[in-house]
Amino acid sequence: MGNPDRVQDRFAAGAQYIAGRLRPGTSGRTQDVVDPATGETLYRYDLAGPADVDAAVRAARTALPEWAGASPGERSDALHRLAAVLGDRAEELAHTETLQCGKPIKLSREFDVPGTVDNTAFFAGAARHLQGQSAGEYSPDHTSYVRREPIGAVGSIAPWNYPLQMAAWKILPAIAAGNTIVLKPAEITPLTSLLFAEAASAAGIPDGVVNIVSGAGRDAGEHLVGHPDIAMTSFTGSTAVGRRVAELATAGVKRLHLELGGKAPFLVFDDADLQAAAHGAVAGALINSGQDCTAATRAYVQRPLYEAFVAAVADLMATVRLGDPLDPATDLGPLVSHAHRGRVAGFVERARGYATVVTGGEAPGGALARGAYYRPTLITGAAQDSEAVRSEIFGPVLVVLPFDGDDEGIALANDTPYGLAASAWSRDVYRAGRATREIQAGCVWVNDHIPIISEMPHGGYKASGYGKDMSAYSFEEYTQVKHVMYDNTAVARKDWHRTVFGDRP
Repeated sequence: MGNPDRVQDRFAAGAQYIAGRLRPGTSGRTQDVVDPATGETLYRYDLAGPADVDAAVRAARTALPEWAGASPGERSDALHRLAAVLGDRAEELAHTETLQCGKPIKLSREFDVPGTVDNTAFFAGAARHLQGQSAGEYSPDHTSYVRREPIGAVGSIAPWNYPLQMAAWKILPAIAAGNTIVLKPAEITPLTSLLFAEAASAAGIPDGVVNIVSGAGRDAGEHLVGHPDIAMTSFTGSTAVGRRVAELATAGVKRLHLELGGKAPFLVFDDADLQAAAHGAVAGALINSGQDCTAATRAYVQRPLYEAFVAAVADLMATVRLGDPLDPATDLGPLVSHAHRGRVAGFVERARGYATVVTGGEAPGGALARGAYYRPTLITGAAQDSEAVRSEIFGPVLVVLPFDGDDEGIALANDTPYGLAASAWSRDVYRAGRATREIQAGCVWVNDHIPIISEMPHGGYKASGYGKDMSAYSFEEYTQVKHVMYDNTAVARKDWHRTVFGDRP
């Protein structure tokens, strides 16, 4: 397991990164970062309070003119350097992410860190392509063109399930577009956000462009969102908290981007490759111990394949190896905390009253008893309106339900307040195509579930929020669009003036 003394020493200066240096928070309260695999405290730090948020926002505002005034090429070069620094520090990032989150080291090494480096390299290139509409005479007497300009100082809030990647998703498009940023990571997992900010400084990104405040939501988070000098807010987290963020942001008439909860359907038609679907369901349901807004949570399987699918998934779940997350052989680590495991277990225990727990549904004993582990869990027999089907459990739990015709399957997939992600499994291109058109979600995979790429947008429909992370589409969130119009006539009195005074010239 990890060495708590090393982590405490590494961040001894504090868990706030403001104007290019680590410093302690001033709220008067402390927070423990706990290794969920052992229950050991890795790091205790002073939480940020409103004064720290004010200092971070001042730093961001101070750095804004220079950074916004840099050329796209200069910002691009800085982000290319950042990608290189992150690549050089990949093992420290992966190890730290696994310690604070409990995710298997192979997931940190092969998914979280490489994805973050790739995302950085993508935005290094995208920074040179902040283009508006081409100039033209859309009015015969004028030339028009469109500028994209930075919004200003951005205040973002990231969740605990993918701390490094979510920090990157917030920071990169914001600074690539010329904004500066204050990011509040989840207070239980701030460490890799701090490492990312340090890497930005090492890459030569000016002090104050990237700032981190590690504090509680009600203190640091609400003060950040409502701060009068913050021009835009991006939030990833639960729909319930997203509503509160929206209230605070809209009261100040701020730009707002929300990526909220999900309850992704996994729709298996009767012509699907059964083994591919079963493997995809287990991987899609258990990634990051199911703590993923896009995780496969509701599998709808057409009745001819239903029983075989349930059996295949149960068999595969039995092979998943729980263990020390720093062991490369471990498949499934603990949940992020004992409190969260209790929440997940509560959903499963209540489901026993109306459904069947086919496998899992318990915490392991023995050497893993100290950690926040929970076995992969498969539930059948739940009604469409039951809690297990409707609510976001956010753990290694998959609910499987049967359906008959295609119309019913697509209707069931859409019968949710959420709309973040979904998948359709079929060997019929027309059947799959219909599913991609009619399923109401921001991402629909066909014969796969979970992969993401930097070039494509990520964001939801309905109660899953609005706006996009990743891809060039994210610049829509982080830029102002300005129309510039030049008169080409040099005529003092224009023909249209007669609509205000006088007659036609």
